[in-house]
Amino acid sequence: MSLEHTWRWFGPEDPIKLDEIKQTGATGIVTSLHHIPYGELWPVDEILKRKLIIEKAGLRWSVVESLPLHGDIKKRSGNYKFYIENYKQSLKNLGQCGIHCVCYNFMPVLDWSRTNLEMSFPDGSVASGFTKKAMAAFELFILKLSGEGSNYTFEEIEAAEKFFKSLSARAVSNLKKTILLSLPGSNKSFTLGQLKKAIEEYKGISGLKLKENLKFFLKEIIPVAEQEGIRMAIHPDDPPFPVLGLPRIVSTSNDLKEIIETVDSLFNGITLCTGSLGAGAFNRLTEIVKTFAHRINFTHLRNVTRDHEGNFHENYIFEGDIDLYDVIKILVLEEQKRKQQGRKDWQIPLRPDHGHKILEDFKRKFYPGYTLYGRMKNLAELRGMEIAIRRSLNFNN
Repeated sequence: MSLEHTWRWFGPEDPIKLDEIKQTGATGIVTSLHHIPYGELWPVDEILKRKLIIEKAGLRWSVVESLPLHGDIKKRSGNYKFYIENYKQSLKNLGQCGIHCVCYNFMPVLDWSRTNLEMSFPDGSVASGFTKKAMAAFELFILKLSGEGSNYTFEEIEAAEKFFKSLSARAVSNLKKTILLSLPGSNKSFTLGQLKKAIEEYKGISGLKLKENLKFFLKEIIPVAEQEGIRMAIHPDDPPFPVLGLPRIVSTSNDLKEIIETVDSLFNGITLCTGSLGAGAFNRLTEIVKTFAHRINFTHLRNVTRDHEGNFHENYIFEGDIDLYDVIKILVLEEQKRKQQGRKDWQIPLRPDHGHKILEDFKRKFYPGYTLYGRMKNLAELRGMEIAIRRSLNFNN
């Protein structure tokens, strides 16, 4: 088997321990130095300390997810030049420590958005979901952004108001907590005031301007990544459409094309997140994977069920609207192609993305989506599909 099977681990504070991860079938770890604030330098000693912990457990630090960008870089304001220099040095330090794949994103303010983290399934499991009217209700009647309603039709505003008025006080509180939740790996959440202020800082930054800022960043850091042999992998927007009036610039095939053409290098690549891209019914995911296979440096695999109104929920690997069989087949063929080209970096890290809460998961507290048994089930099914695909292609190694 070739695709490197990895597992996202949030460091020593993660409720899931490395010895448990070893039993899932994963061999690589995807992690970050969450204790270092955004924009600060990642020192060599801190990187090596984390790497040693992972290696002592018999695993490998395969991917950094994420080396996060300070907001000034995204806005190209304030101390952005200083933070870009820190980013470059952090990449050099990672390369020095033998870590050669970095996932990052360029999403303003929120790294992901959901309106329900406890969506119940008929089998008793729980996953996350997003409904447009719930997000609109939060934006218009809870957060109360200035210029409210500008991104919604009259019918959508009416539906959001009706939905909001139907909510109990507890339901309003849960919706607030869900949307204000910050990064996976952090117990910190925004307050309403903090979120409103962060959004207001993007006033005047259009999608076009944000894309210009991303291109400036890429031109600065990809030469360093190339020098250090680090495969950069930008993560798509989650979800792949504007939320809270914030622009989205990594959501479509055209976005990805523009990004990889900004700096024509194998080290300027993408994270294929089937759940993020797949949440948009306008994305033909199999075609996207075929088109950008040569620039896929990292993969997150999960399934979603969506509609054409902007609503979606996470689903089981073999259910939903994403053809993960086709996706894995394309990845296997791409790896074979890279081997034939003699590339040392031919292997593509794959991790099971958000898992349902199932079985013993209900007895422990996890970061939303990052359960033990739910993700282990996902990884087992993905491994099984890969084995079947490889045998059908007569690829035995």
